[in-house]
Amino acid sequence: MKPSRSASGILLALLTTLSIGVAAPPPASAASAAVCNRYCDARDPGLSPQDRQPVTAALSGRSVVLHFDDTDAMGWASIDNGAAGDEVWLDRSFDGGRTWAAGSKLGDTTVPSGQRGWRTLMYNVDDWNTLGVGALRACGQAAGAIVCTPWARTTWNAGDRRTAAATALMMSYDRTTKLFGGNGWWTGANALTAIIDNARITGMGSYTYTIAQTYDKNINAQGGQFRNEYLDDTGWWGLAWVAAYDMTGDSRYLNTARADADHMYANWNGTCGGGVRWNTNGNYKNAITNELFLQLTAALHNRIPGDTTYLNRARSEWSWFRNSGMINGNNMINDGLSDACANNGQPTWTYNQGVVLGGLTELYRATGDSALLTTARTLADASTVRLQTNGVLREPGEGDSCTGDGPSFKGAYVRGLGRLNTQLGDHPYTGILASWANTAYTHDRNPLDQYGPHWGGGAGTTDYGCQQSALDLLNAAG
Repeated sequence: MKPSRSASGILLALLTTLSIGVAAPPPASAASAAVCNRYCDARDPGLSPQDRQPVTAALSGRSVVLHFDDTDAMGWASIDNGAAGDEVWLDRSFDGGRTWAAGSKLGDTTVPSGQRGWRTLMYNVDDWNTLGVGALRACGQAAGAIVCTPWARTTWNAGDRRTAAATALMMSYDRTTKLFGGNGWWTGANALTAIIDNARITGMGSYTYTIAQTYDKNINAQGGQFRNEYLDDTGWWGLAWVAAYDMTGDSRYLNTARADADHMYANWNGTCGGGVRWNTNGNYKNAITNELFLQLTAALHNRIPGDTTYLNRARSEWSWFRNSGMINGNNMINDGLSDACANNGQPTWTYNQGVVLGGLTELYRATGDSALLTTARTLADASTVRLQTNGVLREPGEGDSCTGDGPSFKGAYVRGLGRLNTQLGDHPYTGILASWANTAYTHDRNPLDQYGPHWGGGAGTTDYGCQQSALDLLNAAG
C-alpha cells in the first residue's frame, strides 16, 4: 500500500456519521442566500403535494421532524408536543453535512402562544443555479438545549440506491477545485470514474457536467495531461478519461488517455526484467501500476482503429506480469517485488485483485484469447473467497476512517470484478456482488445515503473514498 499523498489529512471528518448525533455549533461558511429552483425558498408547506418524514430527533419530550416534498425537492421542519417559545429551523449543507451556513437557521420560527407545535416554511434542498448538491436537517431548541435530526435529502436524483449513492458522492465534489474532496488526485479520478459509470448504467446524466469541469480546470495541473511522478496516479486518470471518452465521444479525453499511457510507457525499464516503475524517482515494481498499464493500453487499442502500438504494449505487460512472481500460490496478488525481484509478501490489497480483472477483460476483447478469461476467472474465484469476512468484502487491515488512499481500494476491486462478470457468459459473480451490495445498503448507510468503511456495518466515519467504493459496488451489482 503506497503512502497517502493526495487524500490523507485533507478532509475534516464529516460532522454527520452513521448514527444520530446532537447538533454542534455550525462551522463558519458563507451566509445562506435564497435559492430558487422550481419554486423559491420560503414556500408554504400547505402547498406540498406530499409529506415524507425520513428522520426525527427527540428533545425533552418533543419531536423535531424533517419533512420532504419530493415532487418539488423542498423540505421543512416542525417541532411537536412542545410549548410556546420553542424554536425550530432548518440547516442546509452543500457538502454532505461537513459545513452549513453559519447562523442562517432557515425558516427560524418559534411556537406561538397557545400552541404546542409549529413548522417552518419550505426550502430547497439543492441549488441548481450553482450546481450545489444539498442536504437538509431539522433543528429545534427548548429550554436552552438544541437537537438536530441527521442530514437527509429528497428523492430528486436519488430515485434508487445507485443514483442516491451517486448524489451523496457528488456532495464531495468541490465546485472550486473541480476535484472530489477538494484536492483528491488519484482518488478523485476513481470518484469521477464511478460517477461516469453510474450515468452510463442508470441513464441519469445529471452529473456528467463534472467530466468537462474536472478536465478544463485541472488539465494543466501537476505534470499536465493528468500526469505526475506517480505512474499509478497517471494510470487511474488515464482510465477515467477512457470512461469520459466512452460517455461523450470527445476525442480530447482519448488523447489525454493516450498521453497518460505514453508517460507510463516512458517509465518501463529493465529492472526485474521489465514493467513500469511506480515512481519516476525509483525502480519499485508494484502490482497496481502495471495492472493499470495493462488495462489502459488494452482499452486504448480497443478504441483506436488500426492500432498495434498499444496492443503490443498490453501484451508485453501481461507477459511480464504473469511471470513476475507477484501472483502468489493462492492466486492472490501481493503489492510488488522486492529489491531482489521476488514477491515482497506485502498485503493482498483488494484493488490489486480487481484492476487485473478489468485489464484481462480488455485484453480479451482486443485479442479474443479465451485463456485470458480463464486466468481472470481463476484469480476472481480466489479473491472473492479469500477477501470475504462474514460474507462481505473486507480490505486487509480495514480501518474505521474514510480518508486517505485505502478506502478507494474496494471500489476498484468490485469495478474490475463487475466488468469481468459482464464479459463472462454465465455471469458467475452476479450473486456475490448483489449480496455485498444488499449488505452494504442494509448495514452501512445513513439517511443521506452516505456509506462508511465497513460494508457489513460497524463504527466508522463517511467520506468520498468510502462513498466512491460503495457506488462502484452498486454500479457493479445493478
